Amino acid sequence: MRTRGPLLKRIGWGGAPWQRGRLARQRGFDQTFLGALLACLLLLGCAEPPSSRFNVPGGGLRAALGEAAQDAGFARAERPIEFVFPGDHGPHPAFRSEWWYLVAVLADASGREFGAQFTLFRQGLAPRGNEGAVAGAGAAAWRSGQIFMGHAAVSDVEAERHWAAERLTRGHPALAGARAAPFEARIEGWRLESAGDGFWPLRLQAAGRGFEIDLTLKGRKPIVRQGEGGLSRKGPDNASYYYSVPRIAAAGRLAAGGERHEVRGDAWLDREWSTSVLAPEYAGWDWFALHFEDGRDLMLYQMRRVDGRADDYDSGALVDAGGAARILAASDFSLTPLRRWRGWPVAWRLVLGDAAYRIGAAFDDQVMDARVRYWEGVVRVRDEGGRRVGAGYMELTGY
Repeated sequence: MRTRGPLLKRIGWGGAPWQRGRLARQRGFDQTFLGALLACLLLLGCAEPPSSRFNVPGGGLRAALGEAAQDAGFARAERPIEFVFPGDHGPHPAFRSEWWYLVAVLADASGREFGAQFTLFRQGLAPRGNEGAVAGAGAAAWRSGQIFMGHAAVSDVEAERHWAAERLTRGHPALAGARAAPFEARIEGWRLESAGDGFWPLRLQAAGRGFEIDLTLKGRKPIVRQGEGGLSRKGPDNASYYYSVPRIAAAGRLAAGGERHEVRGDAWLDREWSTSVLAPEYAGWDWFALHFEDGRDLMLYQMRRVDGRADDYDSGALVDAGGAARILAASDFSLTPLRRWRGWPVAWRLVLGDAAYRIGAAFDDQVMDARVRYWEGVVRVRDEGGRRVGAGYMELTGY
């Protein structure tokens, strides 16, 4: 297990025992909160080699999402609701889990292709009602009951290199948090935030060892409510509230491996919040966000069952060039793996209605080797004749 001394110092809990006691008194920590905090870190931070960490289906993924026994007091996604904006761009601390997720496929003036990812996860340690994800000021701010985790990454397709970084801290105005208006989702210097009075344009700034991201983002299509009017079912007993902005104009600068590039392209924004768990019958999921060159956009996910059977809760959305969305049921598409790399299915055949496509990793090694290990990277879409017809992002979990 990884030593947690530096990690605990980063979240404001380190030093000698007498120092920890003084910090607890100064910041209003109680033993209940500390116990929950350390339990969460143990769940998220166990760092066995990947070969052992994911022998059990779901592995660290299931631990990160939480157990059903921890649901008490949290709200659940059980029926469709009316989303209200800008409020629903912000945090929902009545629910246990939440994320803000942005990916982009970009190119410089020479056509050199890159991918960029930013994700902010919020995990509630105890039910907090509907107040902000960081409540109060002074000592009270340390009792937010929230943990935030950030992931950022850049893929350089030509060089076949993937840079990634992770940050983990508790919710506090000085460390991490989110708000609806003006919109902001941030963690320790990484920021996705509104650049003006309205939601758009957004600016994304994040950096890690070997990479930097600085993008301006402007929505090009309306919000899509996934599933049943925004209720996205992930099995018979679990669901999330889920919306997407499927096509966003992105432009700005990337640094990768010591080189700087002016880039532009298309991005995708996803928002989900829930108190769901990964039920025992599921090992993980495969998720795709694709931009077609004819102006269409496509999101698909399939819940991957332990018994290998197709799942009735697979879903998606096909958005036409004008922004009109058609929600897809499991019977509307099929995904078949064509090639694996180190166990990850990095190439697929997609059948969607009367059309068939091949989705393949732009390069194989785009693994996010974080506390929860998953594959997240740039893919290209080709028709059955081999002609490129689109690009996007693929996420593979639980392998």
